[in-house]
Order: sequence, then structure tokens, then C-alpha cells
Amino acid sequence: MKTVILAGGFGTRLSEETHQKPKPLIEIGGMPVLWHIMKIYSAYKINDFIICCGYKGEMIKEYFSNYFANKVDIIIDNKHNAMEIHGKFAEPWNITLVDTGLETMTGGRLKRIKNYLVNETFCLTYGDDLKNVNISDLVDFHHKKKTLATVTAVQPAGRFGILKLDNDMVLNIKEKPAHEDQWINGGYYVLEPAVFDYIKDDSTVWEREPLEKLALENQLSAYKYTGFYQPLDTLQDKNKLEELWNSGKAHWKVWQ
Repeated sequence: MKTVILAGGFGTRLSEETHQKPKPLIEIGGMPVLWHIMKIYSAYKINDFIICCGYKGEMIKEYFSNYFANKVDIIIDNKHNAMEIHGKFAEPWNITLVDTGLETMTGGRLKRIKNYLVNETFCLTYGDDLKNVNISDLVDFHHKKKTLATVTAVQPAGRFGILKLDNDMVLNIKEKPAHEDQWINGGYYVLEPAVFDYIKDDSTVWEREPLEKLALENQLSAYKYTGFYQPLDTLQDKNKLEELWNSGKAHWKVWQ
């Protein structure tokens, strides 16, 4: 099974970092968030990735081109024009890196990699999203529902804490609780190849017309997920993820 990763956006809300690198290469614990996402899927035996590049995509290509060399010890013999590698380190990954354009919208990026998928069910996710979703359960859910698309639904945390009052006295404070009656698009999709027919061109935003039409046709299932969910939208988000990783509480770390 293949996983498509949308990794071409500008990441303007995290401009402190993205002015010099694409958002998927922002590091958490010394490794790019893109690497963390791929490790999640790999833990569920999904090791075939198609990465949709765009903004500073050449840096993503360079990262994976040098990935092996950066993980082993190398002795270079310039005199004899030889190189000796000590120690072996390799992820079981097959990676296809595709330039999907600088200004292309999310739906357009997906449409551009259609030829790399041959009539097969596949996963789709964003290059900045860490969750400990059970991918195997998600895929099984999708097959049972028999819809063209499945999206992982999450409950967003509130922006503000809630105060429980008795006249002028605060009895309790509940800090930024999740909205129990609300669900939002949490990415981590499972899709059938027919979804390409819902995408017009580079200007199509996947989260708008295609998903809206799929929903109207009862072809969009929701896999409800209530576990760890932390987007990477701001520098504060990045610092929080870094803190979780350093404290050994990285809930998304499902690999050994």
C-alpha cells in the first residue's frame, strides 16, 4: 500500500522556520517532521511513499538523497578514488519525490501524482501532522465502509479555558477542553482511485469541492479518533512537540 504525503505548501504561519526550509523539514528531536510521519506509517508496514513537493522541494529531495550517507560512517580514499562504508543503516522505504508545482493547491498536487498509483487503495496525509492513529484499524474501517474516501475525524481543543462560576466565585477551571460535539478534518485519509475524478485541476483545493461532493454523495466516511492530536502550525506548536519528544512523552512515537 502507498502513502501520499502533501509536502509542498509555503507554511506561512510558521515563517520563523519556513523562510529557510520547507515545513516538512522542520525538526522535532533532531529529525524532520516528515521523517516522523513516515516512521508512523512504516510501523504499520506501509513503506511506499509518494511525496508531493513544491515550496523548496529541492531541499526535501536533497535530504533523502543524502539520507543513507548521513547515517553511516564513511572512509574516503581520495588517492585511489574509493569510498568505504562502515555500518549499515537503511529504512525499508521506497520514496517517490514529485515536483507538483509551487502554487498548486492540495487537490491539484494529488491529481499530479495520479500516474504513480495504479488502480489501488492508498493513504493520504499532510506533511506536518503527528498522531498515533492506528493505521491498520483505519484502513480496515475504510474497507468495511466501502466508500470512496475516509477521513480521520478529530475533536479540536478549545481556544480558551472554561470557568465554572457560582455568583462571583470560580469553582473550577477546565483548560481548553475539546469540543465534544464537534469533529474536524484531521487528515490521515484512505482513498480509492476514483477520487481523482473529483479533482479538476491545479486550482482545486482538496478540502473543498472534492470532499464536499464526496460527502453529498455519501462517499466520505469518518474514522473517529480521540487520541493525541497536535498540529504543527505555529512556533508554539513546534516547541510543544519538541518538549514532548525530549521528555519521552511523544505519543505519536509508535515505532521502536
